[in-house]
Amino acid sequence: MLKILIPTIMLLPTIWMSPSKQLWSTTLLYSLIIALASLTWLKTPTDTGWSFLNPYMATDPLSTPLLVLTCWLLPLMILASQNHTSTEPINRQRTYIMLLTSLQIFLILAFGATEVIMFYIMFEATLIPTLIIITRWGNQTERLNAGTYFLFYTLAGSLPLLVALLLLQNSAGTLSLLTLQYAPLIHLTSYADKLWWAACLLAFLVKMPLYGAHLWLPKAHVEAPIAGSMILAAVLLKLGGYGMIRMMTMLEPLTKELSYPFMVFALWGIIMTGSICLRQTDLKSLIAYSSVSHLGLVAAGILIQTPWGFTGALILMIAHGLTSSAVFCLANTNYERTHSRTMLLARGLQMGFPLMTAWWFIASLANLALPPLPNLMGELMIITSLFGWSSWTIALTGTGTLITAGYSLYMFLMTQRGPLPPHIIALDPTYSREHLLLTLHLLPLLLLVLKPELVWGWAT
Repeated sequence: MLKILIPTIMLLPTIWMSPSKQLWSTTLLYSLIIALASLTWLKTPTDTGWSFLNPYMATDPLSTPLLVLTCWLLPLMILASQNHTSTEPINRQRTYIMLLTSLQIFLILAFGATEVIMFYIMFEATLIPTLIIITRWGNQTERLNAGTYFLFYTLAGSLPLLVALLLLQNSAGTLSLLTLQYAPLIHLTSYADKLWWAACLLAFLVKMPLYGAHLWLPKAHVEAPIAGSMILAAVLLKLGGYGMIRMMTMLEPLTKELSYPFMVFALWGIIMTGSICLRQTDLKSLIAYSSVSHLGLVAAGILIQTPWGFTGALILMIAHGLTSSAVFCLANTNYERTHSRTMLLARGLQMGFPLMTAWWFIASLANLALPPLPNLMGELMIITSLFGWSSWTIALTGTGTLITAGYSLYMFLMTQRGPLPPHIIALDPTYSREHLLLTLHLLPLLLLVLKPELVWGWAT
């Protein structure tokens, strides 16, 4: 654990001490070495136990894939941000990379925490760098509004969780994830207990975000710079799913009936946000709403609490992290050339960038869950386990997958096909940096097809 955490912390002085000419190359190389070293976490022991254990930090098959995804994203964010921050003063560039690194530190501490309170503190700490990135480096004046939405939605959702955790500490005597699952089941009967149940999950459902508490997400995504969108889509939304899986074991007897309204919101959200995507003109907004749709499926998979549901949710979270981040990078390359996110204004880019169109094609197909990609594995497992829970869900999830295919193809055709509009005169060529960035996103996704058990979680 420390062999990743200490180098990540030491990246902070490196950012401020490296000469300005070598700043980006140094931090990129350093973070890439950390990312490659983090792959050793995937070599877990055969039994489904905890490993790399000390009293505060440990990994198990559930947190390992998310930790590796977190470490893998830092070099990619540095690669993606190089162009649009190059005109800024060097100290602002250093601050920017420092915020991204501090996000990685908080996320490693959150996913690796064995104490629920430590997880909660790190869960909240990720707010601060993300908020600064959105409000200081966003593109338009609405970024302050987006930052306010982001901050208050997350805070309002997570304060009840803190109270719920203190109550749990009071009754169970411990908040260690290692021992909480063996604590005797509390027979919850009163209305206060039902409120406690809701408080435990509300923070994570807002973070996921569940349809109904999702309004902060499109705003935050659209206004954030590329690295902000990448980390938000790929890892910060997964904090919600991870926290839900962890808390579910403690809420055992109550979940059966109380989860119905949340299941309804999650499944209805898949259809609603998918339909919103079909009518979207703004490229980043479309990708943001598609995240809400995919994570509605994840939330539903977690709430029914079957091994297949949990496994499908974890696989889909990892696959969505890589896919969504890749699509944001592609949207950013378009934005850097055409300076517009409106899809009607930048069409027919296949004529200009044929190789970039190949990346767009793979990313769009991954987004609509083409077999044999991990996206399909996750979706199929969740849909199957939901069907076992209630056969009516097939109508909603089936419609959801059709709509997903619809808007993914719509996004691809709108941006890539057709003649190049006459107002687009001078386009910069694509750079090797951008192709490397997309290779590093989509190659792990394709390689997971060969060894999906790395991200299966507990299902053995």
